[in-house]
Amino acid sequence: MKTLIKNIKQIFGVSTNRNTNLKCGNDMSMVEIIENGWILIENDVIADFGEMKNFTGIDDWNNTEIIDSNNGLVLPTWCDSHTHIVYAGNRTGEFVDRINGLNYEEIAKNGGGILNSAELLSKTSFNELYKQSSERLNKIISLGTGAIEIKSGYGLNTNDEIKMLQVIKELDNNFPIKIKSTFLGAHAVPKTMSQENYVNLIINEMIPEIAKQNLADYIDVFCDKGFFSPEETEKILLCGKKYDLKPKIHANELACSGGIQVGVKNNAISVDHLQYTGDEEIKILKKSNTIATLLPGTAYFLNLKYPPARKMIDSGLSVALASDYNPGSFPSGNMSFIFSLACTIMKMKPVEAFNALTINGAFAMELHDEVGNISRGKKANLILTKKIPNLEYIPYSVAENFIDKVIINGKIHQDSETNY
Repeated sequence: MKTLIKNIKQIFGVSTNRNTNLKCGNDMSMVEIIENGWILIENDVIADFGEMKNFTGIDDWNNTEIIDSNNGLVLPTWCDSHTHIVYAGNRTGEFVDRINGLNYEEIAKNGGGILNSAELLSKTSFNELYKQSSERLNKIISLGTGAIEIKSGYGLNTNDEIKMLQVIKELDNNFPIKIKSTFLGAHAVPKTMSQENYVNLIINEMIPEIAKQNLADYIDVFCDKGFFSPEETEKILLCGKKYDLKPKIHANELACSGGIQVGVKNNAISVDHLQYTGDEEIKILKKSNTIATLLPGTAYFLNLKYPPARKMIDSGLSVALASDYNPGSFPSGNMSFIFSLACTIMKMKPVEAFNALTINGAFAMELHDEVGNISRGKKANLILTKKIPNLEYIPYSVAENFIDKVIINGKIHQDSETNY
């Protein structure tokens, strides 16, 4: 089966070479665009594209579905490389607590935060946890996300961490988008254990069992003030590496934690958050292949400082953007809002933010050979917009619903007219 998308005002993020490079520094402000274009999909991949004036037709029109873009834009779907969407219930009470003056660390000390989510998750069955998580995943696909990473971390014991990872695996089996799974047992320390004993539990019991069941692609640690030290982080990462779990790091969200340094030392795929990033950390990142993944939604929701995105890009770094969709510090997977925050608060140029949300996000999940831009042979995961004037309108319009259709693996997943 073939699908032809015609009358496209602009196709963004085009690449004639499937082996696209990570966008770094000045290259983040570069994007290939086709004006007045068309895209041909065969089965689940992009077969061809070009300008309408050069379109020569199709051999078999009878077996070709036609989608008229009606002068909208076409973009690759968002690549969200940092989420925690497998969780139970919500934390609206803490939201009110923060309004009343408590900060994130005070809430955590009072048994809230991650520990609150762990308690809720422990009481929630696998089926109910899957149901809640699948509803969130459906919602974010309809908002244009076409690849995602999902972390555990609200179990804090072996059984519940495995339950979370099994839910992620079931989502991967049942949903059309690519899902990467990350073990984040080192998200917090449970009330019933000492820090040392919990680190030993992660190393001696959790990691071997998770690897035995083949439940995770990556291993992550919350290396920050009040959570896990660089030494503990490295100890956990080194154990994960023995079981082929590649490192990712929660780093420098609350303080200069040393998380960037330990991440780079251990060849982390990405270091994420990075509110506290100075000249030293930027120099270290520049000498590495580790991607700086920024999560401005968390800074917005918790009223924290924002990462120095402008300084990072001007220094030549590669930057990705992700949602950090989670129950406590940003309960949303709306990547167009992340787009707006990146431009309005962090002063990223719209094209830079676009690249950070697409191809660089794909690199941060090692999915750049499959998704992240519009290239022959890549998955036909596309956003078709309504009639908007340009790319800049998306961050400008602050989370307005600009999407007409979302196509996943060559099939319409979301349609504004028919509500697929």
